Amino acid sequence: MVWFGWCVILLAVVSGGGNIAVEGANVSYDGRSLIIDGQRKILFSGSIHYPRSTPDMWASLIDKAKQGGLDVIQTYVFWNLHEPQPGQYDFTGRNDIVGFIKQVQQQGLYLSLRIGPFIEAEWSYGGLPFWLHDVPGIVFRTNNEPFKLYMQNFTTKIVDMMKAENLFASQGGPIILSQIENEYQNIEGAFHDDGSRYVNWTAQMAVGQNTGEPWMMCKQDDAPDPVINTCNGMRCAETWKGPNSPNKPSMWTENWTSFVQGYGEDPYLRSAQDLAFHTTMFIIKMNGSFVNYYMYHGGTNFGRSTASFIITGYYDQAPLDEYGIIRQPKYGHLKDMHAALKLCSQTLLYGNLAIEHIGDNQDTYVYTGNSGECVAFLVNNSSKGVMAFNNTSYTLPSKSVSILPDCKSVVFNTATVNTQVSTRSMQPIIRFDSPQQWQVFSEGVPQFDQTSLRSDTLLEQMNTTKDTSNYLWYTMGMEPNSSEAQYMLKVTSLGHALHAYVNGALVGSEHGSRKVTNFTFENTIPLPTGINNISLLSIMVGMPDSGAFMERRSAGLREVLIHELNFTNSQWGYQIGLLGEKLSIYTDEGSSNVSWSQYQNPGTLTWYKTTFDAPEGTEPIALNFGSMGKGEAWINGQSIGRYWVSFKTPDGSPSQTWYNVPRLFLKPTGNLLVLFEEENANPLGISLDTISINKVCAHVSDIHPPRVNSWKVREHYRLRPRPRVHLRCPGKRIISKIVFASHGNPSGNCENYSVGKCHSSNSQQIVEKACLGKRQCSISHMTKYFGVDPCPGTPKTLLVDARCE
Repeated sequence: MVWFGWCVILLAVVSGGGNIAVEGANVSYDGRSLIIDGQRKILFSGSIHYPRSTPDMWASLIDKAKQGGLDVIQTYVFWNLHEPQPGQYDFTGRNDIVGFIKQVQQQGLYLSLRIGPFIEAEWSYGGLPFWLHDVPGIVFRTNNEPFKLYMQNFTTKIVDMMKAENLFASQGGPIILSQIENEYQNIEGAFHDDGSRYVNWTAQMAVGQNTGEPWMMCKQDDAPDPVINTCNGMRCAETWKGPNSPNKPSMWTENWTSFVQGYGEDPYLRSAQDLAFHTTMFIIKMNGSFVNYYMYHGGTNFGRSTASFIITGYYDQAPLDEYGIIRQPKYGHLKDMHAALKLCSQTLLYGNLAIEHIGDNQDTYVYTGNSGECVAFLVNNSSKGVMAFNNTSYTLPSKSVSILPDCKSVVFNTATVNTQVSTRSMQPIIRFDSPQQWQVFSEGVPQFDQTSLRSDTLLEQMNTTKDTSNYLWYTMGMEPNSSEAQYMLKVTSLGHALHAYVNGALVGSEHGSRKVTNFTFENTIPLPTGINNISLLSIMVGMPDSGAFMERRSAGLREVLIHELNFTNSQWGYQIGLLGEKLSIYTDEGSSNVSWSQYQNPGTLTWYKTTFDAPEGTEPIALNFGSMGKGEAWINGQSIGRYWVSFKTPDGSPSQTWYNVPRLFLKPTGNLLVLFEEENANPLGISLDTISINKVCAHVSDIHPPRVNSWKVREHYRLRPRPRVHLRCPGKRIISKIVFASHGNPSGNCENYSVGKCHSSNSQQIVEKACLGKRQCSISHMTKYFGVDPCPGTPKTLLVDARCE
């Protein structure tokens, strides 16, 4: 994911101008859309990143995306995962990109492959392996020969792998688009003429791969023909100028379903209605033909893979949440929109458009075909109102679009949600609340005399640790030159967090944030007569992921003052990482390398370990770290990511409390859970919880159109379908209780509701009869099903809240 911008697509075969399509084997384009096997296509795509989930989840995620109406799966390629050291490759486990793409192919979907190999993506170092930093003379992402050499080598490696497996569309595979670079325009100006030279070289290098398929190159307005400039953001119909040539289609490569979240920040909640409105407006206002949702499933940033200050759960508010659970109503509302737009696709792609401005921010977009086809979109960009179209009045909610596949009947409105609202529930199944369950190992605070790495200045952290650890100890010994009881310690850091120790005792902590990573720590400290050991633990919470000259970026301590004396250029000793990391005490084998003690009281810089058996069932599970502070957690030696519960949002809540435990990480019994906790936190409050949907709620009213899938029934039987409440419990759960049911004019919505002045007294009874004991049910909101009309002339709504178990 990246900031608002434009993307471009590069085709491997250059054609002349005019209206001639640019051929790319069986994938080409014209000024209206991509063309696959000679057919124009409206394509809906969703980003699912293979290393942010586990291989046992891939098939289910792809299937849910397909059932949600997607045509394409989009993924980045993660260079630093695949080539952790020069020439040493890893394509196993979560890194099995070929296996992931083949699962997409098996389910009949296309794939958009964003090779990068710089990807940003809130991923450590933007996907670049850190060893590039040490290549002599290298400058990232510019007309620099060392960088271009390694970039081309990796790109060729990936392309050759895809060719060897026949995965490009020209070979009969699913890959219809590829990407080189990633929103380079954000930084191009910093490199002056070398920026444009790099753009041209990058384009030529990509084309020279001879994949026979289109290439994408995000945010690059200066890319030459046959490049297609495309849009990223949330409101591309409003903020984007459109293609830079009439021969190029409008494409939206990142339609953000939520937004990146850092520690200390609240999640960005983008509504299903807003997503649907801006997507539909892009299709009609910009002649859009390709929309990719970033993310469709965000997943989990396992290990130390996140960029600076990014939480472990990634885009949890996407249509498929972090655990792969369908998030309603976002998933269902987009599914209905996809179906409605697909009903119109041929007329949209081949028909003639007429736009009429009605007034007061109301417009009609009407597409007509040569055989009498007619598709209409009624746009209301202001408050709720009535529109007259074809001698019929249509009521539209504020900021909404109604879709009429026959220019008569509304099958979908972007602001009117027919889909149920589902609520996620966490239920503890294992509690780690007994001191006897835990063993501890205290990480020592190193002193200057115990260090072997020395320098007469403060070292930059990334260049020192080489991304082998979050942690770097800065130590020195000093003797006070006065007899004062207290001294002022002032430490200036470029990020990200600091714990300060004097003679082994903690004297304070400080940290930055995602938006302001640097900070200053100040506190008074005791310095008794004689040599005092100053030990400063500098902590990175992820590597940078963007910006020009990233190889020059700095982290760690910049200045240390004690009683206004500057010790920046004094003799410092360093320890890279933690002893527990070096000994791998988070693994079964490494755990025996140290002596563990029985838990008594919490302490800082403490390793905790316990064991547990895998819970029964298949529901997702997560560790509730609500009682913890800051650190990292491992299951059977595999890191489930960093946690930072003590960094609260403005309202005092953690940014993330539950941390995903993939069932693939577990064995039936004796699973080893190890934590490294920096702060004075209490592991007795930890629990392992199941994640499930336990509440479903829906409401419909007279203004709701019927479900889109009723359109074909209507056409076949010449019936007028009516809106209905549809409830569905996931998995093997059934509807066990109707908490609320009201037919009439209930107030509120599924979050907060009450009975209105108009209410059918038998609402509860009718709904319970239709739904209890079933996995799913459907109830019409028509008055005749509820007996006597309690308030004739009053528009009716049916709202139902149910529980699943």
